[in-house]
Amino acid sequence: MTFQRARTEEQREIRRRAILDVAAAMLGEMPVAAVTLNELSRRVGLAKPNVLRYFESREAVLLEVLDRFLREWLTELEGELAAGVDESRPMPERAAAVAEILSRSLAGRVVLCDLFGAQGSVLEHNVSVEVVARYKRASLERLTTMTALLEKCLPELGDTAALFSLQTMVLAGALSAYSTPPPSLQAAYEAEPDLARFHMDLRDSLKLTLTATLLGVLPRDRG
Repeated sequence: MTFQRARTEEQREIRRRAILDVAAAMLGEMPVAAVTLNELSRRVGLAKPNVLRYFESREAVLLEVLDRFLREWLTELEGELAAGVDESRPMPERAAAVAEILSRSLAGRVVLCDLFGAQGSVLEHNVSVEVVARYKRASLERLTTMTALLEKCLPELGDTAALFSLQTMVLAGALSAYSTPPPSLQAAYEAEPDLARFHMDLRDSLKLTLTATLLGVLPRDRG
């Protein structure tokens, strides 16, 4: 991929989108930690200093990719919840359905979960106040969207809907680290099957945790 010098705002935006597209493609091949600015620059066809004209750091690129993937997921999640949750059913059944849909949907988006896991410890470092504030404002919009989707299915959540939404993303990031072991650890699991109990299936682990959380915070009928 090669570019002529961007001279208009439209050309600059095309360049920015191209950089994000390449970074997103790289994440389909390698974990977040393996994505480097040097390799990104090589694949984009720009010198590293030129990439830095559009994004101040590798982390700034990946934060925007994370927001893109999160928007795409929430768009699909809306349809999945609408199709999979019968709002006329009792609350425990709706809660179980929501937990099942969330866990299945997130387990199918390993890259998004990997980015969730890296967000607080890696991606929000080495960025300016302006960049991280812009990202957090966008994240607040995504959180509001997810909260509204969950409130529609489980109005009983009330004020805890936003917290549950945030915890779901945090849990997906944390658990994903145990579901995709590096080659050396995978080899250890294969050599000593007893050790494999530390290998957690992302979908099953999320479903168990989200179900327990929902049933723990939702009000019970004491009648």
